[in-house]
Amino acid sequence: MDTTQDLSSSDSILQKFASVIENPKKVEPGVKLYTGVDLGTAYLVLAVIDEEGNPVAGAMQFAQVVKDGLVVDYLGAVDIVRGLKVELEEKLGRVLDLAAVAFPPGTGKGDARTIRNVAEAAGFEVIAEIDEPTAANAVLGITDGAVVDIGGGTTGTAIIQAGKVVNVSDDPTGGTHFSLVIAGAFKISFEEAEDRKKSPQGRTEVIHLLRPVMEKVAFIINNHLKEYSVEAVYLAGGTSCLEGIENVVSQIVGVPVLKPANPFLVTPLGIAMYCRAGSASNE
Repeated sequence: MDTTQDLSSSDSILQKFASVIENPKKVEPGVKLYTGVDLGTAYLVLAVIDEEGNPVAGAMQFAQVVKDGLVVDYLGAVDIVRGLKVELEEKLGRVLDLAAVAFPPGTGKGDARTIRNVAEAAGFEVIAEIDEPTAANAVLGITDGAVVDIGGGTTGTAIIQAGKVVNVSDDPTGGTHFSLVIAGAFKISFEEAEDRKKSPQGRTEVIHLLRPVMEKVAFIINNHLKEYSVEAVYLAGGTSCLEGIENVVSQIVGVPVLKPANPFLVTPLGIAMYCRAGSASNE
């Protein structure tokens, strides 16, 4: 019996989010807005939704101020988040005050607090904190299975049973490692490797180089599935955008592996959803 869950509703809201990144929606002054702040290893992303949960705006910037889920350039991270906040406020004609943040599973209290501090120093009131794969599931809506967030620096896995997260884990392997393989093979800079990895033509050139790293990620995921009855895996995170990675993971974990149309946008949007939920619980 096929127990995989349909991702069409997730794809729909992700398409709306992608659209408002290009063309933010104007909202009335009385409508509450909630921001998700995603401090990724490769990109810092802000997602904004309204009180009905509809995406209204988003912004992102490439940066190397976070490594393996840890903030390594605090002032740089604050400057970028503050700049993205101001950019969105100007486009929306509204002040963004409420935010949620996320961190890789297993992040220590001090490191999680640093992520929160970045958002607060940028001018947000942080009302919710959540681990990244659980945030991703706010968008995917999986009730049974494993949600795997393959980001720039880490791979986070959340095991979900009957709609509840029963285990989360994290491992320091992600998109950065893919880019390092490309940089070494072609003797180019890390930034050039990132560009080659993301471009359609570049991906065709490097896909054979990346299969061993894809397999490493797959074995990491498989290791976390051993103690649970998982019948499907759902991918999120920017590295999941790599063509064919779901097939490689499926071959190793032995269950269907699905990913939404735009895995990169899943987690920041999910963080914004947790901000909205956190606001409701505080009222």
